[in-house]
Amino acid sequence: MANSIVLAVSSLFVLSILFSNGNATSPNDVVSTICPKTRNPSFCSNVLKSAGTSDLKGLATFTLNLAHDKATESRALAQSLASKAADPKLKEHYDTCAGRFDDAVDDIEGVKSNLENGDYNGVNTYASAAMTEADDCLDSLTKPPKDSSALSDDGKTVEDICSIILVVSNLLIGGA
Repeated sequence: MANSIVLAVSSLFVLSILFSNGNATSPNDVVSTICPKTRNPSFCSNVLKSAGTSDLKGLATFTLNLAHDKATESRALAQSLASKAADPKLKEHYDTCAGRFDDAVDDIEGVKSNLENGDYNGVNTYASAAMTEADDCLDSLTKPPKDSSALSDDGKTVEDICSIILVVSNLLIGGA
């Protein structure tokens, strides 16, 4: 009985250190806590290991910057593809994606604003919206004619990054 109490207390102590003030003790702890909850754990692991921080707010900022950069690149790619597409249906798909990624960039800017204000529910809401925008682009690309560009991979990457942001925001909500 006494051993069980000591084990329980020591486990609680370790957990309190791990999650106190939104900080984890090491990048490996962060990866093992966050990544299994994302849509692409191996991608998450690679991203978080390159972040250089184990602080949840720092990770949120790092992944937000990645998401913003990738959504901006994806918007530019979609616009370029639309301007060069000979097939009117393909042009329509690319135009749709350009609009969706434009909205995703706006949503990610909303995430940044909410993070700065400590509104982690807002972070979650805007990250979900950005993820939905990328998914809407991907849906349009599944319709004929076939798209052979990198746009589909870019959309999946935006979704994967937003998935990380969602998990981090949920941890911040729980720790707030």
